[in-house]
Amino acid sequence: MAQRADDLIDRRRLRRKLTFWRALTVVLVALAIAGIASWFRDDGLSAVSHIAKVKIEGTITQDDKLLERLERIRKSSRVAGVIVQINSPGGTTTGGESIYEAIRKIAAEKPVVAEVSTLAASAGYMIASATDHIVARQSSIVGSIGVLIQYPDVTGLMDKMGIKLEEVKSSPLKAAPSPFKPTTEEERAMVRRLIMDSYDWFVGLVAERRSLPRDQVLTLADGSIFTGRQALQNKLVDSLGGEDEAVAWLESQGVGPDLRVIEWKPSEGATGLIWSQALARTVARALGLPEPSGDVLKELGMERLFLDGLVSRWHP
Repeated sequence: MAQRADDLIDRRRLRRKLTFWRALTVVLVALAIAGIASWFRDDGLSAVSHIAKVKIEGTITQDDKLLERLERIRKSSRVAGVIVQINSPGGTTTGGESIYEAIRKIAAEKPVVAEVSTLAASAGYMIASATDHIVARQSSIVGSIGVLIQYPDVTGLMDKMGIKLEEVKSSPLKAAPSPFKPTTEEERAMVRRLIMDSYDWFVGLVAERRSLPRDQVLTLADGSIFTGRQALQNKLVDSLGGEDEAVAWLESQGVGPDLRVIEWKPSEGATGLIWSQALARTVARALGLPEPSGDVLKELGMERLFLDGLVSRWHP
């Protein structure tokens, strides 16, 4: 009996050791993959001349990682030209402005073309206008030039529930407008001045970048959206098509005809790569743990419930 007990203990110890070495092997393999991926992302990408492609998708906000990526593209001596692929309804005005400025810096040194896929509206179109040539699909949605501030009015609900708001303010316009009380004409006028100042800047930007008279831009900048075909007629885009047409334009600007288009994706450090979903599942399986779930909010399309600041965004 004692011999059997010893054998059982030995088996358990051996099983623990095997589990440890399996987990260690998975981690080491993940580290190796991270190193190889890092080499291809940095040295590998910069080792050959190519056309850099950057995707700007979804709601636009202040994105420091994207700005860093654009700056790396600008500095890379191996990037001969840039394609900015846009599929965005817009977002915050300042977010669009920061990306616009980063693209203009690139365009001062190398040719940049925008490729509109499904949608480039509001701040999305602002970003597209930073490039020197805009290509859109015939059925793309383009435009919605404008700025807005939206806020709810819950005063009716508060009245029904018997809720009152008490406040002490340093001045009448402090923290205005508020969803907890009706907006006064003075408050509405203040917000309108804010909106119209940014709108005036946006219109001027489009007029300058598209070489259009300001009066013509004003007729287009009433919030309207256009198909790619309509946008071409209104000179909001330069041609119709997709990546092939974008590459053809870059070639007309002196970019080599045989260069590959390589997407510059968001970079991940070694830790981020190891614990990306695919590798995390591998590690979980090796250890007999439940597989990690994805980002539920993102899957439900609820990652941006609120946007701070002035908003340049289109939605049906």
